Amino acid sequence: MQIKPCDNGIRFSAIIQPRSSKNEVAGIYNDALKIRLTSPPVDGEANKACMRFFAKWLDISPSKVNIVHGLSSKNKTIEVKDFTQKQFNEILKIKNLLQ
Repeated sequence: MQIKPCDNGIRFSAIIQPRSSKNEVAGIYNDALKIRLTSPPVDGEANKACMRFFAKWLDISPSKVNIVHGLSSKNKTIEVKDFTQKQFNEILKIKNLLQ
């Protein structure tokens, strides 16, 4: 999985699966983090749910998570402000998503 530094944090690719049975990070798929969400992809609800869920998953403020590409696609680029690649990799290791 590629985690790229940017001006104010990191960016990475995510694949969103809406209308799932529960909110969860399902693993790494095609070099992207696969995120399952219960919300439907209607009126931006899945995007809002994605940012809220991911902030909670990382234990940070929702204002630090933003979707920078792919607002109308299941393939998204997510930016996390004030976060380093090292911090993100540690969380992936703790959650058994990175070897």
